[in-house]
Amino acid sequence: MQNFKYTKAEKLKKNNEISLLFEKGKWKTSGNLRIIILKDKPALPVESSKFGVSVSKRYFKKAVHRNRLKRLLRECYRLNKDLFRTAFGEKTVAMLFWVSPVMPQKYQDVEAQFIKLCETQKK
Repeated sequence: MQNFKYTKAEKLKKNNEISLLFEKGKWKTSGNLRIIILKDKPALPVESSKFGVSVSKRYFKKAVHRNRLKRLLRECYRLNKDLFRTAFGEKTVAMLFWVSPVMPQKYQDVEAQFIKLCETQKK
């Protein structure tokens, strides 16, 4: 049985982890999604997989829209966690961004772009 939970241990919250991610991480873009990834290396040990989501206030002025989009992105990660881990590795720190002013109509649109982002990483 798959583990579809998004536990507290998986959430990227610490300021030092986020700043390290922006300093040393690699950017990948696919469609309206952009991700910054920091993989486990000997110089930069990562204890476990951490994942965070961010939506810019520049594109979505209303908090209702930002929160909806963040919920959709977290749900994509939660349901496709195995695909994400095979694409980016077991021990990674990542933050996902939505970089378009267009609000997606359905969850399936966001999920398709998330899957496409994971598949382009495999190649």
